[in-house]
Amino acid sequence: MKTNGKTKLMLGTATALILSTLSASAENLRFWTTEEQPERLARQEQMAADFAAASGHTVEVIPVTESDLGTRATAAFAAGDLPDVIYHPLQYALPWAEAGILDTDAATDVVDSLGEGTFAPGALSMAATADGVASVPVDGWTQMIVYRADKFAEAGLEPPTSYANVLAAIEALHNPPEMYGFVAATKVDENFMSQVLEHVFLANGVSPVGSDGIQPLDEAKTIEVLDFYKAIAEASPPGELFWQQSRTLYFSGNAAMIIWSPFILDELAGLRDSAPPTINDDPTSRDLAAATGIVTNFSGPSNPDGAAWADIRYFGITSDASTDAAMEFVEFSMNEGYGQTLAIAPEGKFPVRRGTADNPTQFADLWATLDVGVDRKAPLGDLYAQEMIDEIVGGLDVAQRWGVADGQLATASKIINSQVINRAVREYIDGAQDAAATVAALNEAIAGVE
Repeated sequence: MKTNGKTKLMLGTATALILSTLSASAENLRFWTTEEQPERLARQEQMAADFAAASGHTVEVIPVTESDLGTRATAAFAAGDLPDVIYHPLQYALPWAEAGILDTDAATDVVDSLGEGTFAPGALSMAATADGVASVPVDGWTQMIVYRADKFAEAGLEPPTSYANVLAAIEALHNPPEMYGFVAATKVDENFMSQVLEHVFLANGVSPVGSDGIQPLDEAKTIEVLDFYKAIAEASPPGELFWQQSRTLYFSGNAAMIIWSPFILDELAGLRDSAPPTINDDPTSRDLAAATGIVTNFSGPSNPDGAAWADIRYFGITSDASTDAAMEFVEFSMNEGYGQTLAIAPEGKFPVRRGTADNPTQFADLWATLDVGVDRKAPLGDLYAQEMIDEIVGGLDVAQRWGVADGQLATASKIINSQVINRAVREYIDGAQDAAATVAALNEAIAGVE
């Protein structure tokens, strides 16, 4: 077709208008992430590039050290210069929503669009507001009782899903120094002990906070917790114990049970030279992984439903965001880009979104195929049986933390960080005072936390 000068001018003007419209609708988003290691940043930048190609919106991925995140967000909010999206830990979700840093309507709309039923209930409930959610759950991990499933089977023992089952296993398997029944956390100034103790208290339905803030511990339930913890400590080696000793003894075949994070899963299978299993002469052996079982949700006598302790991470859409584009980015990251999101560190990033309405297990299935490991790589699904994969992921359905349901996470965090609970429990283990006196000392110490 021939065109005259006037036609060419009209076509050129139309093209310019289209390009101008597209340019005007494209946004330049800023995304803060605490996943700042080079390999993890590279994966996030690739996901941002994929999103830009699909949407036209560019995303600047900005690493922020997690310990600086709170102060940086507060300063940026005061200056009216928040990024569009922040990848953040659980402790900021509700406080930031109350402060006006987060756009909770936008987060709730994203969850509704993706399908509330496709998310792990526990991850949603931890960020729940009166009208929806403060932030969109992204990934998380649940603390685990790691145990020698082969030894349990040989002794006819039930998995350690309750205080009673743990104690029965100690009775049957504790034979030091060849086999310690447990390796409990006893080093008072280690956060590891705080984390383990919170899980053990939650398992029996005991919390130092309620809807009105700090509350006295229930004496009878707390004594059950103390007696259980003393029993697992007495089935442990002597000394100041934390994550290092528990992993070393389990890897050498000298521990029947430990409590650990899922970051042990690749090491357990001989994929990390800096922390090899030493149960045999082959540091790359998968024998110990094959002999291992895990429990995420376990219960005490006063709380038959039990509890799982979880660390959840969220995408917060801020009050300064280019809202529509930010929502598109979060939806992409939780849908087409979710594989990239989880692949950053699959052993510590369980899929809080299991799948889609059409394929309810799509992302859980995908997660099991993602490579873990440092010096060698392999998918979790090749290392562990499907029932163990299901247990790992399923813990997020019932995940809990002190203070979340009552809106008192900040208060609970102060209590945990003060380590007053660690100290009192250690004194009870060491026989410095009886159980009733320990509960009284705990209540006094907790009440004094500022």
